[in-house]
Amino acid sequence: MKITAKELRQKWLEFYKSKGHVDIGAVSLIGDGTTGVMFNVAGMQPLMPYLLGAPHAQGKRLCNVQGCVRTVDIESVGDSSHFTFFEMMGNWSLGDYFKKEKTAWTFELLTEVFGLDKEKLCTTVFEGNASAPRDEETAKLVIALGVKPEHVFYLPKEDNWWELEGTVGTPCGPDNEWFYPIRNLENPTFPDDYVEIGNDVYMQYKKMEAGYEPLSSKNVDTGFGFDRMLLFLNGLTDGYQTDLFAGAIAKIEELSGKKYSEGGETQRAMRIIADHTRTTLMLIGDRNGILPSNVGAGYILRRIMRRAIRYCRQLGISAATMSEVAKIFIHEVYNDAYPLLAEKESYILEEIKKEADRFEATLATGMKEFEKCIQGIARKNEFMKKSNPEYQEETVIGGKQAFRLYDTYGFPLELTEELAAEKGLTVDTAGFNAAFKEHQEKSRVLNKGEAKGGLESHSEMATKYHTATHLLNAALKVVLSPDCNQKGSNINDERMRFDFNFPRPMTEEEIQAVEALVNEKIAEDLPVVCKEMSLEEAREGNFVGVFGSKYGDVVKTYSIGEFSKEMCGGPHVARTGVLGHFKIQKEQSSSAGVRRIKAVLQ
Repeated sequence: MKITAKELRQKWLEFYKSKGHVDIGAVSLIGDGTTGVMFNVAGMQPLMPYLLGAPHAQGKRLCNVQGCVRTVDIESVGDSSHFTFFEMMGNWSLGDYFKKEKTAWTFELLTEVFGLDKEKLCTTVFEGNASAPRDEETAKLVIALGVKPEHVFYLPKEDNWWELEGTVGTPCGPDNEWFYPIRNLENPTFPDDYVEIGNDVYMQYKKMEAGYEPLSSKNVDTGFGFDRMLLFLNGLTDGYQTDLFAGAIAKIEELSGKKYSEGGETQRAMRIIADHTRTTLMLIGDRNGILPSNVGAGYILRRIMRRAIRYCRQLGISAATMSEVAKIFIHEVYNDAYPLLAEKESYILEEIKKEADRFEATLATGMKEFEKCIQGIARKNEFMKKSNPEYQEETVIGGKQAFRLYDTYGFPLELTEELAAEKGLTVDTAGFNAAFKEHQEKSRVLNKGEAKGGLESHSEMATKYHTATHLLNAALKVVLSPDCNQKGSNINDERMRFDFNFPRPMTEEEIQAVEALVNEKIAEDLPVVCKEMSLEEAREGNFVGVFGSKYGDVVKTYSIGEFSKEMCGGPHVARTGVLGHFKIQKEQSSSAGVRRIKAVLQ
C-alpha cells in the first residue's frame, strides 16, 4: 500500500492542526433527534448548529474524521464502491478564514501532502444565476495556485451550491468541488474519467424569501471522503482492496475456502459480509450504541445483520464469521481511531452472536417456506401455459405470503424482496402492508381494554418491560428526585423507552445507581399486587398517577412490595423475579426539561 488508512487519518488531522485547527473528534453515529435523521449521514451534520451561528466551545477552526452510516442504497452494497459505513474528513471555519486560505490549503494538501498531480486536478465552481453571481473569485484563486484554466468548470446551482431546502434565514452559498481521474489515463476527459474527491462549501449568503443577501460572518465547510481518498491515493478502483478491508476479506477467504478474485457472486457476498459486519460493530459499539430490534434504528441494524448472515450461508460458512471479521476491524483497523470498540468488544461479539443465533434458528425453515412460494408460482405458470399458450406468467409473490414470511419466520420485507429479485420476481408490497394492517387491527380487538400512552405489543416480553417501567420510575425518584415523574413511554418486545422530567443529563454514577436499584428489586422477587379502589383511596394511599386526569372513579393499582405504587391499566407480571437483568443502554434529551432512557431486559 502506498498509504495506509491510519496514515491517511493522521495526515489529514495533522495538516489542519498545523493550520490552527482543533481536532474535535467524531460524534455518535446515532442521530440524537435534533437533525431529523436516524444516523449521521454526513460529516458536517453534527456541526449544523455552529454553522448556523451558535458558538463552538473549541473555537472557530475545527477538524475531524467523522463516521457516517447510510443505508438508503443498501442494495448497491456488493459492488466496488458502496458502503453502509464510511468516514468523512472535514474541517471548518466558523466566521474565521474564507476562500483565499481554504483554496490554498486544499491545493497544498492535495498536491504536496497527498502527491496528486496538479496537471490532472479539475475543479468546479458556481456558474451564477439571477439570485447570486458567478463565483469568479474562487476560479481566479485556484488558477493562481496552479490549476489549469481549462480544468476549471462552471456548473449550475444543482451542482455547485449548498443550502437547506425550504428554510429562510440560514447560511448558504457556492461550493468548490475537486476532481481527479480514477483511471491512469494519459489524457483523461472531464467528467467521464474523473470522480469527485471532496468539496469546499463557502457559506457567504443568507437565504431570504426573495433571494439571497450577503452574510457578515462567513463560514467554510469542507468534506472529503476518507474511503474514496484512500482508494485514489493507492491507485485502486475497488474500495474493498484497501487495507480497511484486506484483513476482513482474507478472513472470509480462509473460512470459506473461496477466493475474492473469483469475482461474481462469491466476490459480492464477501463484500456484503465485510461491509455489514463493519457497520454492525460500529453501531453496537458506538457510545450511544443500539441493538437489533423490530423498530427504528434497531430495525435497520437487524436488517444489516441478517443480510450479512444470509450471505454467509451463501458462501457455506456460519454466522460466527461475523464475529471473526469483527475482531479484525476492532484490533487491526480501528484500534487507534475508535478505542471504545476494544473496550466494548465482548459486549459487541455477544450481541452479534445473539442475533445470529436468533436468525439462523428461523432462516433455514423460512428459506424452505420461501422456496415453496417460488415453486408454487412456477407450478401455476406451467399449468396455465399448457392450457393457454398466451398466458402471461405470474411474477409476483403475494402480499399475504410475504407477510407470513415476516410474521412467522422473521423475514423483513426487504429480505423477501431481495430473494425474489434474485429469482426474477417482485413482491406485492401493497398486499403486504394490507396484511400487516389487518394483523394489527386483529391484535387491537383481541386486546381491547388492556392497552396502555406506549405499548406496541401485548406479548409476554412486552408485559415484562411494562412492569420494569414501574421499577424504573420508582428508582428515579430515589436516586434523582422525588419530583421525577413519567412523561411518556414506548414499549415493544425488544426494549423499553421511558421519558421523565429532569433538568440535566444523568451522570454515569446516577445511571449505575438506578440500574443497581432496579436489579436489586428484581432479585428480591417481589410480588406485583393488583387492587381496584376508588381514585380518592388511591391518592390517599400515595399511589402514583402518571397520566393525570385519564383515570375514572375506580382505578386499578399495582404495588411492587413497598417500593413502587402506581395507578395503571396493566398488563404486569406476577413477580419481579421473572424480569431478568435490567440494563440502561442510553440516557438522552427528549425535549426541554425531559430526559429519555432506553433500556433492555437481558
